Amino acid sequence: MSTPFTQPPVHGIVAEMPSAQVLFHAAEKLRDRGFKHWDVHTPFPIHGMDAAMGLKKSPVGYFVFFGGLTGSLVALTLAGYPSIIEYPLIVAGKPLNLFTIPAFFPIIFELTILLSAFTAVGSLLAFSGLPRWNHPVFNWDKFARVSDDGFFVLIEAKDAQFNEKGTAKLLAELGATDIALVHEDPI
Repeated sequence: MSTPFTQPPVHGIVAEMPSAQVLFHAAEKLRDRGFKHWDVHTPFPIHGMDAAMGLKKSPVGYFVFFGGLTGSLVALTLAGYPSIIEYPLIVAGKPLNLFTIPAFFPIIFELTILLSAFTAVGSLLAFSGLPRWNHPVFNWDKFARVSDDGFFVLIEAKDAQFNEKGTAKLLAELGATDIALVHEDPI
């Protein structure tokens, strides 16, 4: 927490780039320099930016797969155990063994989809660090252009390569037109 006489801690450095092409090449250079905690902000997706940033495949898909598998097993257990083992009643010629499973396909399908969807949303929020009500970069007045025609790169202070003067100099060498320090929000 900051007092009126002290600055809040630095969150990072944000720089505006003149075009998507300059931002793309800056992302490649930052990746090659070994920066790990940084992001780009653009008004539209830029093809190949994930590779330029050195991002790996998201682990969300693995969590969704296991969420769906859990849903299938839960549905099979909840529908199959009572009908096959606990209360084996012959209804309309239904068999009392594993051949009964096709009767349970609707509930198996529904629980698979339901738990996959919940797992997708939950893991996406967890890996994205959300919910976060306000990001410090929103306090920079020029950042409002990101949804219109602005291309920005933000390097966070928690990065091992971060150095206020050195990072600002590097961003200027990469073609940044405006560079600013971003401070954490005082709470």
